[in-house]
Amino acid sequence: QVQLVESGGGLVQAGGSLRLSCTASGLTFDDFHMGWFRQAPGKKREGVSCITWNGGSTYYADSVKGRFTISRDNAKNTLYLRMNSLKPEDTAMYYCAAARTFTYDLGCKQPNYWGQGTQVTVSS
Repeated sequence: QVQLVESGGGLVQAGGSLRLSCTASGLTFDDFHMGWFRQAPGKKREGVSCITWNGGSTYYADSVKGRFTISRDNAKNTLYLRMNSLKPEDTAMYYCAAARTFTYDLGCKQPNYWGQGTQVTVSS
C-alpha cells in the first residue's frame, strides 16, 4: 500500500533551520505532485508548499515565501522541505501529501495520499 513517511521535525529556536524529508513507497512517485501541509493546534490544515511531478513548478504559501524551499529527488522517491528563519508561528504538525492536481494559486489540490506527520516546534 502507499506509504508516505515524514522525518526531520523537532524543536528549534526562532531563527533556526530544519529540513523535513518524506519518503514515498507503494506509488509511482513521479506520477504525483508532492506537497507539504501543516496544522497547528486549533487551526485548520493549510497548504505550505507544493512541487510538480518533475520539479518544474512550485507553490509557496505567502507566510513561508523566501524562507522555505521545496525540492524532490525522483530517483530516491523523496520530497524535502528546507525551512530557514523559523518563527514560533511555524509551529505545527507537518504532513507530506501526494496529489494529481497542481494549481499555481493553491498548490497541491485534493491530495490522494497523506503521511502521518512530523512535529515542528519553534521556541521564541
